[in-house]
Amino acid sequence: MGIRRTGFWTVMGMLLLSGCAHQQTLKVDNAEQPYRIGREDVLDVSVWRDQELSRTVPVRPDGFISIPMVGEIQAAGKTPTELAEALKSGLTPFVQEPRVTVIVREVNSSRVFVTGEVAHPGAYPLRGRVSLLQAIALAGGFTDFANSDGIVVIRTDGKGGQIPVRYSDLVSPEGESVILRPGDTVVVP
Repeated sequence: MGIRRTGFWTVMGMLLLSGCAHQQTLKVDNAEQPYRIGREDVLDVSVWRDQELSRTVPVRPDGFISIPMVGEIQAAGKTPTELAEALKSGLTPFVQEPRVTVIVREVNSSRVFVTGEVAHPGAYPLRGRVSLLQAIALAGGFTDFANSDGIVVIRTDGKGGQIPVRYSDLVSPEGESVILRPGDTVVVP
């Protein structure tokens, strides 16, 4: 009977471990990233010496903007320089040597989400470099039932994956801080 139980628990352990194997764990990367235009941002598109084509446009929820002569063009996910180059290519058949500049007037898309056992779960604007510790503070800190050493940052920057974080590591002198990126979700179990 004892051998059967041992075999049963061995199989159950293997199944549990294999069930968790599909989650990709990411390495913490705190390098500066160029700003990428997001949905709901507001842009100033300027075409040098052509006031008819220059305008302020919102990025729609589908990630596109509409510009005369070019039509609809994907803006979300591009840097302002990349979008200016795409607009320049679209205007070339209509305007001789167009010079296009894109300036982000309003940043409305950069948010992080904090959920789980925090005082005030929700979406928080990401202004500048915000660390995981700062985001938890914005959310009012942990509740009494929080597992502070089981925090997970879910990153949705195209690669996907999860970053497991222990609060005790964040506040230790040798601990590495985690800088959040737009779209990150912090889960406090």
